[in-house]
Amino acid sequence: MTPAFSICVYCGSRPGERPEFTSVAQAVGHWIGERGGQLVYGGGRTGLMGTVAESTRVAGGRVVGIIPKALVDKELANPLCDELHVVDTMHERKAMMGERADAFIALPGGIGTFEELFEIWTWRQLGYHDKPVGILNVEGYYGALLEFLAHSVREGFMGEWQMGLIRAGDDAPTLLEALVEEAGRHPRGDKLAEVL
Repeated sequence: MTPAFSICVYCGSRPGERPEFTSVAQAVGHWIGERGGQLVYGGGRTGLMGTVAESTRVAGGRVVGIIPKALVDKELANPLCDELHVVDTMHERKAMMGERADAFIALPGGIGTFEELFEIWTWRQLGYHDKPVGILNVEGYYGALLEFLAHSVREGFMGEWQMGLIRAGDDAPTLLEALVEEAGRHPRGDKLAEVL
């Protein structure tokens, strides 16, 4: 059966220090699964990555994991994915994640999550795709980053239009609904394959 939508979740391969981070990863996975959606993610079974994948699977959603060979052991590739793609490079991983998703959302995470978020946002500003991008600001985790981005606009290094290419919110269902709704309004003329 074709999924109702496909959403890429960027998040940590660690659980973080607050139980709220795990709770929101569970909530996001449950939301995707109970609505017949598909999760596209980094393919690991540790930390928030593993939590969101398992919650999606248990709630009846489809799970697509994409992991580079170098991380198969380190991040413990998830054998329970409906599709598990083992690719050669991080670049190939991110491009495939971008191609397979209708929308993107960043949960708490570290440097890898930041890098994935900024790259997919950059690709949107360059016109490689026009898929919605969201930041879930759980427990204020991304508050300082969002303030810094506003500072960058004030200092003249970014425009308000670039900030308009991302959505930020602290309520998972509200943000997810907005992203999926926006994704459904835009025809896709993706050029992500050209990025490879």
